[in-house]
Amino acid sequence: MSFHLASRKIIKDWTDYNEHMNMAYYVLIFDEAWETMLNKFEMGGAKAQINKRSTMVVETRTTYDNEVKENEEVDVYCTFFDHDKKRLHLKCEMIEKKTGKLAATTESISLYIDLEKRKVTEFEEDKIKIMDNFINENKNSFKSDKLVLADKLKK
Repeated sequence: MSFHLASRKIIKDWTDYNEHMNMAYYVLIFDEAWETMLNKFEMGGAKAQINKRSTMVVETRTTYDNEVKENEEVDVYCTFFDHDKKRLHLKCEMIEKKTGKLAATTESISLYIDLEKRKVTEFEEDKIKIMDNFINENKNSFKSDKLVLADKLKK
């Protein structure tokens, strides 16, 4: 299985009049799971405040494959990750825990930003090393099929 990022239980506030999770909350769960990855790469919220560098999502593609309802639990997995000097490419899957069904996917491109200049900047060498190690440790479990945004990296 791919790299586990998070588990969440669906709460009533996240459901809509169709009695399933509203699309906005799929994105929220994916975003919170992504923060796990950013922390692993020393680019999460705490490091952003200290280093004045952060990532900003510039493009996403989300699929909603099966509905998820109140009190159901989901797991989020990183199924693909890559980077170039300034960009991150990530794909995640949300799996309904009880049935094992694919609930949703998201694929995104993020830029690395110097927060003081509000400009795109290159990753520091230590961050590149951390990301490359993560890729090497997990590449056998990554799925590179069905990627839509792969051509966005400049390698």
